[in-house]
Amino acid sequence: MEVMELDTTIYIRLRHRVQVKTGATVYLKDIALITAPKTVMNTLGNLIVHQVKKEDNNIIIIDGMKVIQVITEQLNDTDIQLVGPQQTIVEVILKKVKMSIPIFVIVWLLLFIGSAVSIMNFHEDVSMQTVHQKLFHLLTGIEDQKPLTIQIPYSIGLGLGMTLFFNHFFKKRINDEPSPLEVEMFNYQQSLDQYVIMNENKESIKRMDE
Repeated sequence: MEVMELDTTIYIRLRHRVQVKTGATVYLKDIALITAPKTVMNTLGNLIVHQVKKEDNNIIIIDGMKVIQVITEQLNDTDIQLVGPQQTIVEVILKKVKMSIPIFVIVWLLLFIGSAVSIMNFHEDVSMQTVHQKLFHLLTGIEDQKPLTIQIPYSIGLGLGMTLFFNHFFKKRINDEPSPLEVEMFNYQQSLDQYVIMNENKESIKRMDE
């Protein structure tokens, strides 16, 4: 491989997380944003950083030091500046398994029954039926053990409120704001990524000590 001599500064900003298929070749342009002279942009973008193999796990950590090594092997007299994250998480997408309809139905029933039981237990704990009875009596002056004129709208409002809370109606989003569930999933993913990176750093230090 011919080494190019270059006296300039290259800015590299690693992406936080990327997805690739099994057996894919990971190029620098796939995992990083590059700012460099136009004469070397194409060369930099097509530098091979990693080749996904069968023995690789579904999560691969590419460190910034490896990126610098790959660039310096191709370009001499180059000032490389890493901006932002120091590692990129490469997620290997395995072949999708077709969804089993019986399993889907079972999981759906479990979630439906569990949610229904949770809501009923909550209403029983706060004596919601008694509250409805007293509210109906205050509004109408009539005592009714089953004030359906309040319970039916309340039940409909409960369902609509859950839909608005999760910001989804089936696969359609109601607005562009993230739902609380999406925010929690994002925080969970961030924590998981941080754990993976820290664990990889510990393993790298252990291998260097050995």
